[in-house]
Amino acid sequence: MTLFSLTNRVSRVLSASKVFIPHRRIQFHGGSHPQGNKEPKAIQKPESWFVKVVCTLFVYSQPLDDACLSYLNNNLTPLIEFEVVKWLKNPTFGLKFLELSRLNLNINHSFWTYNLLIRSFCCMGLYGSARLVFDYMKIDGHLPDSTLLGFMISSFGRAGEFGMARKLLAEVQSDDVMVTIFAVNNLLNMMVKQNNLEEAVSLYKENLGLNFNPDTWTFNILIRGLCRVGKVDQAFEFFNDMRSFGCFPDIVTYNTIINGLCREYEVDRGHSLLNEIRLRDDCAPNVVTYTSVISGYCKLGKMEEASALFDEMMSSGTLPSVVTFNVLIDGFGKVGDMLSAKSLYEKMGSFGCIPDVVTFTSLINGYCQIGDVNRSFQLWDAMKVKNVSPNVYTFAITINALCKENRLCEACRFLRELQCRNIVPKPFIFNPVIDGFCKAGNLDEANRIVAEMEKKKCDPDKVTFTILIIGHCMKGRMLKAISIFDKMLSVGCPPDDVTVRSLISCLLKAGMPKEAYRISTITS
Repeated sequence: MTLFSLTNRVSRVLSASKVFIPHRRIQFHGGSHPQGNKEPKAIQKPESWFVKVVCTLFVYSQPLDDACLSYLNNNLTPLIEFEVVKWLKNPTFGLKFLELSRLNLNINHSFWTYNLLIRSFCCMGLYGSARLVFDYMKIDGHLPDSTLLGFMISSFGRAGEFGMARKLLAEVQSDDVMVTIFAVNNLLNMMVKQNNLEEAVSLYKENLGLNFNPDTWTFNILIRGLCRVGKVDQAFEFFNDMRSFGCFPDIVTYNTIINGLCREYEVDRGHSLLNEIRLRDDCAPNVVTYTSVISGYCKLGKMEEASALFDEMMSSGTLPSVVTFNVLIDGFGKVGDMLSAKSLYEKMGSFGCIPDVVTFTSLINGYCQIGDVNRSFQLWDAMKVKNVSPNVYTFAITINALCKENRLCEACRFLRELQCRNIVPKPFIFNPVIDGFCKAGNLDEANRIVAEMEKKKCDPDKVTFTILIIGHCMKGRMLKAISIFDKMLSVGCPPDDVTVRSLISCLLKAGMPKEAYRISTITS
């Protein structure tokens, strides 16, 4: 059937009903877009039928002859062309139809055609195709609105295509297209989250001279990124620049920079900023602010200062969180003050704070550090009663403490319990037990644990190999020690100086200078 015989049926189709596109929001394969003043009109039912005919011809009758092209040139409208692209339900076919109509038909495509294809390609991860459609859009005299532009920038950013996003920003700014602060901040945020901090700072500086007015969120994003990598002084430069742009730090700004200072052990500076917030009328410190400084003091072992600030927080009416209690319990445990740690643990319930795995692990670590491993077992029992599951560090701390007291059988019991849980094992959990058996001369048991460790897909690390090498050397099993060393190299685990020096020394003492020389040559 020819196109002309098919289209003759159009006049016989009743036009009473209409096919409408929803009034408020039009749905696309790639997302949604507010219509604003560009709302597409409803298409008549005959036109809907014609759309299906064009789609069928395009898919199954390529290439189109001159008669078909002439007919389409006379009858296609921007609205029908948009519906054709929609009906194809395949952005690649849609792009081919767009390119065919651009080259062979005298038609002005609608904004919505480009919008549909760009969004679809972005959602499929085909950013090069989306960019090609965008270029066609500009050539054909259409400019993106802020919504489409923001969508493209976000899509490129999520995919890590920051160069493409920055190029797009530069182009549209030269075309006097409005770029919202939300779109720029969103891109900056994704750059920081994906560890492209330098590129984020560069983008910020590039846009300062292009009618870009940063807001508080802009500065918060950059300050957070800088503090996360320890560049607190550079973060302070942005902090001090805020007021020159009419921006004022909020509690998020203060909390971010205080946390950054305390992580770098500049706790006194953090405390000074906390006091600065307390003097402000429009901002007040919250539990995060206090907890950051308290944590900083705990890391320095300054428990008196941490306790005083905790009391000050309570006096101000700010209630502590589970995190606040955890950092204090951990701090007291590390300095051996388990009475204070246990007292805080017992107070948690009165503030509506439920002890979690971090709480119990900190208490267990504290008791293990003062050599009271048996007391830590009571906390394991308490965890079972409260239905709190231990994590990898709870096991590691307990196993290590037992091994230090040469209680290897009990350590193995915890290892077996670990393997029954849905916890990904790590080498640092097994290493103390392997080391304990090697020092006890029980190499068979040490090798068995290594085999069990590998069975759980936990690969030995540098420490594991070094323990085994030295253990076999001490028992005079030099060939086995060499074999373990060779395996260490074959799996891509580079030995350190301790491993190499220990093995060479043992080989020389065992009268194996050639092997010692070989090891020395390989490692050098």
